[in-house]
Amino acid sequence: MTASNPVKRALIVIDVQNEYFTGNMQISYPDPQVSLQNIGRAMDVAKAAGIPVLVVQHSAPETSPIFARGSKTWELHEVVASRHADHRIEKNMASVFTGTDVAAWLKKNEINTLSIVGYMTHNCNASSILEAAHLGYQVEMLNDATGSLPYENAAGYATAEEIHRAFSVVFHSNFAAVVSTDSWVAAVKAGELLSPANVYSSHMAGRQRAAA
Repeated sequence: MTASNPVKRALIVIDVQNEYFTGNMQISYPDPQVSLQNIGRAMDVAKAAGIPVLVVQHSAPETSPIFARGSKTWELHEVVASRHADHRIEKNMASVFTGTDVAAWLKKNEINTLSIVGYMTHNCNASSILEAAHLGYQVEMLNDATGSLPYENAAGYATAEEIHRAFSVVFHSNFAAVVSTDSWVAAVKAGELLSPANVYSSHMAGRQRAAA
């Protein structure tokens, strides 16, 4: 960003719902109590800095075992529900852009940079980050204000830590600056943009480590 095109952030708070704490999809890495605290902190910093806050809530049919609309686990966690939001949406697909008015809301507010917090790193966050990058937005992900859970299926098994770490590394190689909440807060206060690495440098560093 430049003086003529300054950083104009929106904080995107994705699916911070009871499902991830008391339901069938409990976040396990990083520590969800730590990520919750950082999500609340990011929302407070955004409000104080005049950064618009978008709160996203995932909805599934009432018969679904997860995110059943109207259920207790579908509700926003109190950390988010009790805080200010400039705009709220419901979605039923992974990306915050699909079937919503998010693109129009971002354009109306002249946003050029999306700061992502919430869940899950590898699913709704990933879909939103990739789409935002392809749409031309600068993207930041606060990796201690996000989280994953373990998976096993026909393709294999991965721990929550492995999933969160691998997706974070891939994001930072091209699609989003992956940073701590502390680093994001400092950048907000300084009015600075946080930038990712690139595919080439990420590969060369990885290849060097593998050969060591």
